[in-house]
This record gives sequence, C-alpha cells and structure tokens, in this order.
Amino acid sequence: MDSIKAEFNGDETTAMSRIPVTILGATGVVGQRFVRRLIDHPLFEIGHLAASDRSTGKAYEEACAWRLDGEPYAGLNRHVLRAAHPSEAMAPVVFSALDSGPAKEIEPLFAAAGSFVFSNASAFRMAKDVPLLVPEANADHLALVETQRRVRGWKGAIVCNPNCTATVLVMGLAPLQQAFGIERVFMTSMQAISGAGYPGVPSLDILGNVIPFIRSEEDKVEEETPKMLGRFKEGMVEDAPFAVSAMCHRVPVIEGHSEAVSVALKGSPSPDRVADVFRAWRGDPRVAALPSAPPAPIRVHTAEDRPQVRLDVEKDGGMSVHVGRVRTCRLLGIKFALLGHNTERGAAGASVLNAELAHALGYLA
Repeated sequence: MDSIKAEFNGDETTAMSRIPVTILGATGVVGQRFVRRLIDHPLFEIGHLAASDRSTGKAYEEACAWRLDGEPYAGLNRHVLRAAHPSEAMAPVVFSALDSGPAKEIEPLFAAAGSFVFSNASAFRMAKDVPLLVPEANADHLALVETQRRVRGWKGAIVCNPNCTATVLVMGLAPLQQAFGIERVFMTSMQAISGAGYPGVPSLDILGNVIPFIRSEEDKVEEETPKMLGRFKEGMVEDAPFAVSAMCHRVPVIEGHSEAVSVALKGSPSPDRVADVFRAWRGDPRVAALPSAPPAPIRVHTAEDRPQVRLDVEKDGGMSVHVGRVRTCRLLGIKFALLGHNTERGAAGASVLNAELAHALGYLA
C-alpha cells in the first residue's frame, strides 16, 4: 500500500496511467459531485458523461444547471453528453448516479459488457451477490464480485455503496461490532434536504418543520446495516445477527445527516471504553492509503454540543464521520451522536472510494 500511496502523492502519475471512466446521470447533483471529484483524480480520468435521452448530444452546460461551488461544470462546459449505453459510453470504470429505476435496466448492460459499475442507486444493493461496501468496515465483501461474475456471466461487475443514512450508521457501528459485538441498535435520524435530490423538499413543507417520514428510508437502514456488518464466508455474506430499529426524519438542513444512536453491546463496556475504541479505529488497513480516504474515518468530539452540521460536516472533504456525546443509555447501555455528509460520504465520495479500493486490490487490472 505504501507504493500505491507514493504513486498517488508523487509527480509521476500521468494522464496515460489514469483509467478512463464514464459517469451515468451526470446532469444530476450527485452526478455533478462525481464530476467535481474526478476531474483531477490521480487514478481516474473522465472519458464520457452520459445522461437521459433528452440530454444526449447536448453540451454539458446546456443540459443541466450546475448546483455546486467551485468552477462550473468543472471545466467540462462543452463536453457532449452520450447516451447511457455501452455502445455509446463504454469505459473500464463506470460511476452511476442514476435513479433506481433506470439503474436496474442500464447498469447490468455495462457490467455484462465488461465495465466495473460503482453504483449509488438502490437497485442492486440487497442482491446476495452484489458487494455493499463501506471500505473501512467490510473491504473483504468486494470478493463477492467473483460470485457475481460466475452466477450472472458478466465480464464486469456491479458494486454498490449503501443508502446514505445506513453509511453513516455503519461507520459508527463497525468499530463497536469489531471490539465488542452488537446485540441491538436503535437509531433516530435527522436528515438533510439534499438527500431528497434537487430541488429537494418544497420550502413551505420543510422551513420551520420536521417531517417524520422519508419513503423506504427506515427499511433500507434496517436491511442494509446487517448485510454490511455481516461475515464474508464461502463466497457469500452472512448477515450480522443483530436487529436494527430506525426512525427517519427530514429536517431543514442543507447537507449532513445527524443520527442519535443507542446500542446494546456485549460485555457492557463503559462510555470511556467505547470512546477510546472510536478514537483508535482506522478500519481496514488497506483503505488508509487511498486518495479519497480521510486521515481518520471517525472524528471524536468531546464538547458537549458537538458534532454540529455547520461546524463539522465538511471536514476531510465530507469523508469522515463525527461522533460525540458518548454516554450511558438506561435502556440499551451506550448512546452517542453521529454525523456524516450524505452526498459525499453517503453518495459520490463513497463510490469513488469503492473504486479506489477495487483498484488497490487488483480488480481493475
């Protein structure tokens, strides 16, 4: 891994050594985040931007309104959009920002043709042969690709990142599962409006309000979390044996999902012991050298009023998760506050980190 890190951080990486990629759904906000993250990436080079039929053939700046800070369209203003099909936009690596419906039809076409598809969509997350990755927590699940190729006959593969809320939760639970073992989890989320896409939630619905319902969100958190924290065994993932109960709320915050977590741990460790585990955890050692990996995957806050969205969520390019208020829970044993960036760690940044891991482990050779 040291040689990989030297390659990424040195001056020897050239355009010739970068891997061409296609971005599906490039006109949406998550697609735009992919563009912004990848435009100067040391490993990947944008080859094609692809979008819906109504945008095909248009210049990027004509097909969508740029919603992010920084240089508009990341300098690709005049880049012509391709059709979202391997015949038009084939590349060794594909990043998908498609909605679940189109993803279900389009992503397998690229995988069958030989592309590694790193998907932000929910269409294949719970398929038994599809890796659902948070690299620090379950990098070994990437080996499901071999099962997937054998079962489906694909030359390429589909690799998914989880639901954004589940991603943040798993980052907070993984150290505790590894150190103690988890028996039960209860989580209440307070989720940013950007999680609903652009333009998100109408202002008269969300301003000065809390909406206690996000369609399918609770089911996704409860189903995806045990898969991610399960054991890879004999070519499949055996789900973690604990139950998760989730309640999800939309709140008037732009970026950042906050979560109040209560957890029953084996051995009934003290809050101080749990906080020490959070501080020490670095996850899978193969991840630390990757370009998008944060210096520490979990930042532990000691101030009684942290973490806060406005103060903390953008640190480390939105790729770290923040923990605070670790204390005793009278019902389950331990409770704490958790915060993560829903459109970076929970979306575009997550897929890019997954692709970096796949390259480091030799899958993109």
